[in-house]
Amino acid sequence: MKIAISTGGGDAPGLNAVIRAAALSALHRGFDVYGIQRGFGGVLDEGYVLRLGRNEVRGITHLGGTILGTTNRGNPFRWATPQKDGTVKEIDRSDELIARFRAMGFDALIMVGGDGSLRIAYDLFRKGLPVVGVPKTIDNDVSGTVITFGYDTAVTTATEAIDKVHSTAESHERVMVVEVMGRYAGWIALNSGLAGGADVILIPEIPYDMRSVCNKIREREERGRHFSIVVVAEGAVPKGGGLTVKEGAGAGTVERLGGVGERVAAEITSLTGKETRSLTLGHLQRGGSPTTFDRLTGLRFGAAAVRAVADQRFGQMVALDPPTITLVPLVEALAQPKRVPLDSDAVQTARELGTCLGD
Repeated sequence: MKIAISTGGGDAPGLNAVIRAAALSALHRGFDVYGIQRGFGGVLDEGYVLRLGRNEVRGITHLGGTILGTTNRGNPFRWATPQKDGTVKEIDRSDELIARFRAMGFDALIMVGGDGSLRIAYDLFRKGLPVVGVPKTIDNDVSGTVITFGYDTAVTTATEAIDKVHSTAESHERVMVVEVMGRYAGWIALNSGLAGGADVILIPEIPYDMRSVCNKIREREERGRHFSIVVVAEGAVPKGGGLTVKEGAGAGTVERLGGVGERVAAEITSLTGKETRSLTLGHLQRGGSPTTFDRLTGLRFGAAAVRAVADQRFGQMVALDPPTITLVPLVEALAQPKRVPLDSDAVQTARELGTCLGD
């Protein structure tokens, strides 16, 4: 059997652990295994396909990023193609991709990605491509699995950043606003905010009211606490408002969020008079060596994906259902994003600790 591995979408700590485990598990079974480089472009346009032997995957478990490279602009169903007049047109190249995949002799694809990449994988599966999915996103917003690899590292990075701004906030008696990732789900903001002792946590699931946020800051002032920490997910929205967008969606891309931290900071200063600073962690949350949890999860996911290929369980996604790794149909995993339940114990804990959630 000849297996291909592709890593799509944003990078996440633990990707290389998945690649290593999948490669070694495949070699253990006598399979040939290859890595598609730079997303599906490695098959469609560039011909970058790397044979993965033991030497190629040696010593990569602890490394951040992906040795195969990745892109969030590689949707074969909406391939951005430059035209002679200088415009860019989206073209469906999925049939061409499948034809090339088969011409190269591949028997199965292991697609490692978040909701966008997994949806592409499912659409390819529906067109006859044998696919097994591996959930990857620091946002932890893929349904069907308790957790995705990369998330634990991102939360740890965000918590460490919140810890560090505490000293500056208290020393200067400022409000510090920390913007973290989380387009549609507030897992990173909620859990890093709780762990870091934030006074206000704003997540996409709960539209915020700036009056509530500022009332919390004033209450702290009255108690002699002349500084506050506000953690806000990039996808947080004010009541009656919309997402804060840095760039609109172009051909083959999605809109880039950013700036909600600055927006919240400016409004706090305007409404309270408090000196306020904002810090956007951005891609810092994606980088660095994965935590032990993410390394182990990545290794387990990679090995499980190859087992699924060996058993011809295509159209499935590996998932963590503690204490075991299981398989769930891709169609179920993609039915709806996994958002923070408003009745979850984490939300309840935040309220009982006196944390303002903006409502």
